[in-house]
Amino acid sequence: MTPRAEIAHWVFASVFLFMGLLLLAEAIVGSEVFRRRSWRAHAWPLLAIAGGVLLWVVTVLSTFSTLHVTAHALWAQAAMIAGGVQLAVVRGKLSDPRWSLVTATAILLSGVSFIVHEQNAWFFARSAFLHHLLGWTLVVATIFPLLHAFRPRRGWQAGLALTFVAMAVMLFADRDVAPIFGHLSPDAARIGQATP
Repeated sequence: MTPRAEIAHWVFASVFLFMGLLLLAEAIVGSEVFRRRSWRAHAWPLLAIAGGVLLWVVTVLSTFSTLHVTAHALWAQAAMIAGGVQLAVVRGKLSDPRWSLVTATAILLSGVSFIVHEQNAWFFARSAFLHHLLGWTLVVATIFPLLHAFRPRRGWQAGLALTFVAMAVMLFADRDVAPIFGHLSPDAARIGQATP
């Protein structure tokens, strides 16, 4: 039994919200204060790795097209690599701020995958709108880790944190019964529920 798409979206929205709030807290108080507790320092990288594992589960359970399976596998791998690099940064194994380029690449790949794997136009259906919105949000958010790689400042981390919070809001708002994001195209109504 495969869960409905909105349930998977809400699980990932919870992960994004927690990640965003953690990054925002670190941006507000500073890394030195935030990382006084070991669990706080390790939470963001471990959540990225856990999100990657969850995406592998979605990939395995996905019964959609090859394009969907490939996109979910790419997201899973990008999240796990970015989480692994951030874990090495937190543990002091990597110290150069340019390691943020790995995070930037992972975010860019995820955004492009969202856009490419949605084969319908923005207003075809609720799920098409959501995937395009999430994809372009991630593509634009790539600027924050890029800026952090070359000019490290707390403000860039706050921008990335707010991106994750915004994505969580988008995913929580994705409901099958929401009338505003119901079937927007007459063709979508004939086809049935659009794929996630």
